[in-house]
Amino acid sequence: MNIGLFTDTYFPQVSGVATSIKTLRDQLEKQGHQVYIFTTTDPKVDTNVYERNIFRFTSVPFVSFTDRRIAVSGFIRAAQLAKELNLDIVHTQTEFSLGWMGKFVAKSLKIPLIHTYHTMYEDYLHYVANGKLLKPYHVKQMTRAFCYHIDGIVAPSERVLDTIEGYGINVPIRVIPTGVNLEQYQKPNKRKQWREKLGYDESSPILLSLSRLAYEKNIQEVIDSFPAILKEVPNAQLLIVGDGPARTSLENQVHDLHLEDSVQFTGEINNDHVYGFYQLADLFVSASDTESQGLTYIEALASNLKVVAKSGPYTDELLDDISLGKVFNTEDQLVAAIKDYIEHPDAYNDPAPREKKLYEISADYFGKQVVDYYSSAISTHTDLELDEDSE
Repeated sequence: MNIGLFTDTYFPQVSGVATSIKTLRDQLEKQGHQVYIFTTTDPKVDTNVYERNIFRFTSVPFVSFTDRRIAVSGFIRAAQLAKELNLDIVHTQTEFSLGWMGKFVAKSLKIPLIHTYHTMYEDYLHYVANGKLLKPYHVKQMTRAFCYHIDGIVAPSERVLDTIEGYGINVPIRVIPTGVNLEQYQKPNKRKQWREKLGYDESSPILLSLSRLAYEKNIQEVIDSFPAILKEVPNAQLLIVGDGPARTSLENQVHDLHLEDSVQFTGEINNDHVYGFYQLADLFVSASDTESQGLTYIEALASNLKVVAKSGPYTDELLDDISLGKVFNTEDQLVAAIKDYIEHPDAYNDPAPREKKLYEISADYFGKQVVDYYSSAISTHTDLELDEDSE
């Protein structure tokens, strides 16, 4: 198949969506398909450098998300390119500019369109005019408008499925969790070397937070709880990996709580080095309550780390066995879970739930499920075209 992926977000931008699309592209190509990325320009990308099968369209920073971009032109050019490439299917990854471009292309070429609903926008309304301009009703209407006349939706989790169905959208939906390239997180263990680079000794229990430093990730709750954690695990260290708009606020919070000796910020890191931060840690910890497809949780599990995460529809489903992790609602529950895992590192090591979960979240399985959905959509779309022609 010749497949067009349409996205406002792609590398070098750092996000779970960009990682998901890169994983999908790799898996589709691994199966012998041709994949073409239609995305936005980016100031970090040299326009003179060739990017294989990537087409970038003139864009500007998005309001309130200045590190995300919106294309401002290129619909006709995209349709011409898609025709020349003989696309068999369009797979959109955004409800904004490139998403509508993908819809235009699919309609122009009379080919099927599958859409992945990545983002739970109701969790992000505070970014626009402090939540005073857009309401959940507007998200529902926007989503219904975009999903009108498409062939299918990929929901990365049951939480996303429930949300879409709650909007009253009558489109075929499949739950296909975004996969992880397990090999990337199962490299030879260099835990000691990674710890030495960051100034940690082998005896320090390291709690890892790895994400974009955005307010909705709720890292401030973990920091607030850290004095209580230190009372139970006195030599614990919190390593916060990533960058984003909340970083200054989080650093000030650490300073105000006098936690500078126990909390370290790395800033943005090279994606190729992410595996090393999982290797050096003892636990992955997150208080985010906005996750619809927490790729970092999956990466942690792939790295043989247990996860302590805020209870929610996604995490409750993912962490359904104590050998994978625990969820919490209160600070006491968070502290108790961390203490239990740190003090009993080998107590919950049943391999069966992890092996089952890792297969379900593997990149290979992810790619196979998506291709199966493409084939089904193409077959159904062709049948509908034939029915229309015969009328």
